[in-house]
Amino acid sequence: MPQKNVVSAAMLGALLAAGLIMLGHQLSNAALDFKQLERTVTVKGLSEKAVAADVAIWPLNYQIASNELENLYQTIQTNNESIVSFLEKHGITRKEITFNPPVVNDAFAQSYNNNAKFRYSGQGSLTVYSEQIDKVREAMANTIELGKQGIVLAAEGYRDQTVFMFNGLNDIKPTMVEEATRNAREVAEKFASDSDSKLGKIKTASQGQFSISDRDATTPYIKKVRVVSTIQYYLSD
Repeated sequence: MPQKNVVSAAMLGALLAAGLIMLGHQLSNAALDFKQLERTVTVKGLSEKAVAADVAIWPLNYQIASNELENLYQTIQTNNESIVSFLEKHGITRKEITFNPPVVNDAFAQSYNNNAKFRYSGQGSLTVYSEQIDKVREAMANTIELGKQGIVLAAEGYRDQTVFMFNGLNDIKPTMVEEATRNAREVAEKFASDSDSKLGKIKTASQGQFSISDRDATTPYIKKVRVVSTIQYYLSD
């Protein structure tokens, strides 16, 4: 190859390399300037709603004791029938009541308990699963009627607690998400106004998980539904 062509090719290569370096530098500066001009604000929007529970699960457990096994089972059967009559009196239907198998213990079968006053002890158990919250609450308030019949319900321990649930979350989700978004925008607009900026479009948005809890310890049949949305907006002058 002639010397002149070699020199020309070298000069062209050097010019191309210099041009690429300058272009890269300019693009880097442009990206940096864009990043510096990109301003955002991140805010959280809250929505809370108090709702009535729509399902009640009420365990009714009682303890009995006897020295005759047949008598113990007969008492369990009689008590169960009395409890069903009590529940039906307060508007709870039989299809809302589940009979749980009785639990019976033989004290004489336990070497450490041979001096027990009663040989047999048993537990009868029924469970109410109902959407009639008001009727369940009314029945719960009148369990003294069972006491007058000699049926003493077990105190509410961990396994005996009445549970109130809310299953209508899907029905209120859209309005709560809308409210949380509106609340977030109000906060963002206030921030933009205080900083002499204008609020732009949404850059990112994240919907938090819905939570359902008791409104307070004394009204477990009233639930508090809560959701927090996190939204990032662009800001401009």
